[in-house]
Amino acid sequence: MCAAEAAPAAAAAVEAARLDALFRPFEDHAGVLLAVSGGPDSTALLLLAARWRTARADGPALYVATVDHGLRAGARAEAEAVGTLAARLGMPHAILDWEGEKPMSGLQEAARDARYALLADHAHTVGASAIATAHTADDQAETVLFRLLRGSGLAGLAGIPAARPLDGLTLLRPLLGIGKAELTATCRAAGIAFAEDPSNRDERFARVRLRASLLPALAAAGLDADGFARLAERMARADAALEAATDAAAARLLAEGPVFRLPRAAFAELPAEIALRLLGRAIDRVGREGPVELGKLEALHRWIAEEHAAGGAAASRAPARTLAGAVVRLGPKALTVGPAPARRAPASASFVHADAKLRTAGAPRTLRHLGKDQGGT
Repeated sequence: MCAAEAAPAAAAAVEAARLDALFRPFEDHAGVLLAVSGGPDSTALLLLAARWRTARADGPALYVATVDHGLRAGARAEAEAVGTLAARLGMPHAILDWEGEKPMSGLQEAARDARYALLADHAHTVGASAIATAHTADDQAETVLFRLLRGSGLAGLAGIPAARPLDGLTLLRPLLGIGKAELTATCRAAGIAFAEDPSNRDERFARVRLRASLLPALAAAGLDADGFARLAERMARADAALEAATDAAAARLLAEGPVFRLPRAAFAELPAEIALRLLGRAIDRVGREGPVELGKLEALHRWIAEEHAAGGAAASRAPARTLAGAVVRLGPKALTVGPAPARRAPASASFVHADAKLRTAGAPRTLRHLGKDQGGT
């Protein structure tokens, strides 16, 4: 690892007295895998988790893993340096390699997906039931702003959750309320060197451009990381309330089966946000083409509302629209959502569809992605 730039003078190291609060979620697990890249944030995660565990008579077993994406010449040495530090702290360490061809576009998103898949596989192998990453308050601010610029809904503006399910495990972010400068100061105070990933300064990536220009300008105007954290917390609270209302509407109105049915008049009377979520759930359950895009779902809901107001389906043929591999029909009495007929793919593209099917096989069907951009989570 190489020493990085000094943290701002005002930044102080994370105090030992805060460790119990930070790592309390670890107590629900017999084993936790720490994802450590070797940068300042994840190095601080490794150091602080080791201090927390050492001070306890019992607690979860801690494991460490570093993903080598094979994208930089120095990445292997950085991963090996993490292994050296982990050994010093008494934790087993593994280097996980992202093998195979890398995409020409969407590289950061593909690398993130591969990283989580590799970490989940390794967690299952060592018997850990949780993975901990070193996302910070700065990451939360970037994520909320990034999603705001992309027009995300409430679920997206709720930002990075402190915990979420991942492939039969729990993904934990114990440092989400701590700023990067504080974590950097923690490493420096302990005399621990860390690496700097040059991609974090590469302005070809949108997040880097936000970090370099827009976020500092917003902070100067009063909207800093703490402000984004408050916004995310409030959006998460509102989103949870709306999900509960959608659960209630689903229990009352949604008849499940190979084809989902919703009473037309009752659906039309629902608040627009609840109707959107209920419709999205049905499409997500029966569709074959991946996540429902919020903008397209909104357009579909507008079409349903307009057809209903105009008395659509008075004729024998019910008007229909397709979205995300589902077909939505507006009949005289009910709105139905069923699987759309499979599209015939060109022979030359068949391998693309086969690959997409493999990558999405076994993924949980949920509406939680609506309005989200998953990058950085």
